[in-house]
Amino acid sequence: MAWWRIFSFVLAMGSGAIASVAAKPVPPVPVLVAKGVWTVSGGITPDRQPDGNSVIFDAPGGLIVFDTGRHVWHRNAILALAREEGKPIAAIINSHWHLDHVSGNPALRAAFPHLRVYASAAIDGALAGFLPDSVRQSEPYLNDPALPAATRDDIRADMATIANGPALRPDMTVIGSHSLRIAGRQLMVRLAANAATAGDVWLYDGKTRIVVTGDLVTLPAPFLDTACPEGWQRALARITATPFRTLIPGHGPPMTPPQFALYRHSFDAFIACVGSSEPKTVCAAAWTEQVRPLLGDDPVDGKRAQGMATYYVEMLRANRGRSKYCAAPAHH
Repeated sequence: MAWWRIFSFVLAMGSGAIASVAAKPVPPVPVLVAKGVWTVSGGITPDRQPDGNSVIFDAPGGLIVFDTGRHVWHRNAILALAREEGKPIAAIINSHWHLDHVSGNPALRAAFPHLRVYASAAIDGALAGFLPDSVRQSEPYLNDPALPAATRDDIRADMATIANGPALRPDMTVIGSHSLRIAGRQLMVRLAANAATAGDVWLYDGKTRIVVTGDLVTLPAPFLDTACPEGWQRALARITATPFRTLIPGHGPPMTPPQFALYRHSFDAFIACVGSSEPKTVCAAAWTEQVRPLLGDDPVDGKRAQGMATYYVEMLRANRGRSKYCAAPAHH
């Protein structure tokens, strides 16, 4: 099943009639979260695919953008910040290759041709496997009259991004965890192998004690489509050992250390439930109840969490507890 189809399906499970009425997207605006650090929040809009969160760091040599979103309104918010600050975008750091985190790369590079992109090599495997698979599975739906126009637009945009796949490859490949000076700002850039994807980049900024995780932390549920849960759990343990004050996830609002501890505990419990004989609805309900303090006040958030978690229990159990795209050796 194509990734957009998965997401539309579980959101429909979670939000019922709400998902059937396309809402006009509200353009995000950059929000200052610490001196010299902004977020451009992603979001989930009915009939649309999501955008991941972007985090922008000020640096002596320009702005550093962590993840670039999917939609034009998301990347436009990043470009507007660069204009407002009167600074070029000097670097992009991609947490991983999912299209809601990298689709803005070409537009930002067109505006600032000298920027450098830092990411893992996992995009190479995605361009050979998951992404072309997604195109093949999505094409038949374009002729489905029941498909909302907004969803059709997103599918076509994703197909165009995939067709231009080489533009998503990094200039600088992250092959391990290092302290790097990027555009004059010192950042601890870490690589988690075989986690949410084959290679997830996350970073810690010691100046502000902000950690940015990409999709190693997501709400309303972990996005397990390409996941190796064991590697993911190891990555969460390493984040726990980082002396952060604020965690900015790939999807969802910023977290404090106690909130992240709750997330990590809930993730471990969910993966354990997947490996048990408990009914899928029990595992999903337990996840939803545990993370409820981290969700918004809108009751739809809880329904989405339940729907997504139910789907992922099925998906993981069908593949012996991991995504079929997980290439890590299995432990028996």
